[in-house]
Amino acid sequence: MEKAGALTEGVYYILLSLLQPMHGYGIMQHTEKLSHGRVSLGAGTLYGALNTMVERGWIRALEEDKGSRKKEYMITDTGIQVLRGEIERLQELLDNGKTVLEAQHV
Repeated sequence: MEKAGALTEGVYYILLSLLQPMHGYGIMQHTEKLSHGRVSLGAGTLYGALNTMVERGWIRALEEDKGSRKKEYMITDTGIQVLRGEIERLQELLDNGKTVLEAQHV
């Protein structure tokens, strides 16, 4: 698997949201709830990110129910690896910051 690099907060929260099947509006609401209102995704940002993540194989669109206009998405195994990698990267940032601050007695 190629290295994903640092994720934007929006992509991070979208991946977290898609640990369960969800449609676009649900992702927007869930992201806002998880981030306590700090991250708010607009439709253009959300659907651009969803398309990119589908192309990268991080998420997949689920088959639509007949008569439903809402497309649902779900994270893939690759997406879970990307999410875990980001969590490890963020934890390393936190650990390094704490170590340096403590060494400086700040």
